[in-house]
Amino acid sequence: MQQERITSPFNATSTAAEVVDGIDLHDKQMIVTGGSSGIGIETARALATAGASVTIAVRNTEAGRSVADKINAGLDSPRVTVAHLDLADLSSVRRFATGWGKMPVHVLIDNAGIMATPLTRAASGWESQFATNHLGHFALANLLHDALAGASGARIVSVSSRGHLRSPVVFDDINFTERAYDPWLAYGQSKTANVLFAVEANRRWADDGITANALHPGGIWTNLVRYLSEDVRESLRTDPTAEYKTAEQGAATSVFVATSPLLDGIGGRYFEDCSQALPHTGGTERVGVADYALDSESAHRLWDISAHAISH
Repeated sequence: MQQERITSPFNATSTAAEVVDGIDLHDKQMIVTGGSSGIGIETARALATAGASVTIAVRNTEAGRSVADKINAGLDSPRVTVAHLDLADLSSVRRFATGWGKMPVHVLIDNAGIMATPLTRAASGWESQFATNHLGHFALANLLHDALAGASGARIVSVSSRGHLRSPVVFDDINFTERAYDPWLAYGQSKTANVLFAVEANRRWADDGITANALHPGGIWTNLVRYLSEDVRESLRTDPTAEYKTAEQGAATSVFVATSPLLDGIGGRYFEDCSQALPHTGGTERVGVADYALDSESAHRLWDISAHAISH
């Protein structure tokens, strides 16, 4: 049976504050990874302004505390706290989950990520973009499963990218041991993995009251570009066809997927510009979602590989 496509009154120019306006998030516990920079800041700000208690999980806790202090200064009471989390280090992920304890998690926003890095490998041996963008978040969600299930109606928000159109998950050589390393292909498959994770998490955990969706936030000029050469950055800055969002606009789709009543009980889908994306039709236009990113067999296969990876 064909799913009804989810659309909303919001669009590419909507901000996170506009999306969450009128939604009461008091008594909700939320986690935003990478909440001390870029769209993570505006995601945390919008959620806290609507009443949520937000933990920003970050590698640099000093930067995190500075962000939390600034957001809290604009609220009637402090609602943003900081915890250390290094997604490339599975022991750090485990410490975060242990420290969380038995508190429910109403929304987990997997926002942190790296892009187009030189070839490096995490301590686990996995290529760093796959390890950070996918495996770390996969481990975090699994370790927090009971806290999510305890929230009754929890949501996982997997921040992917239109970069997923660059590559499926290449199961025969995820780790670039046989093929030449390409930073953009590595980024692309990690972003496809973010979508496949949402598909399979939703299938496995919907009966536990947990839904999961993925999204493309839009093109936003943040420190995600820090690994790009100055020549590449300049070409992106001056590209007349490029359309960039502000950080407030870039956070809108994350906040929409995290909070909109339109998504109650809805999961396993991919969103952009605050509505469910249409299928990618090929060609040079980089919009929509690739069929391979929503493929149930690939999602199941990736889950099994990831579960094995984080257990060793």
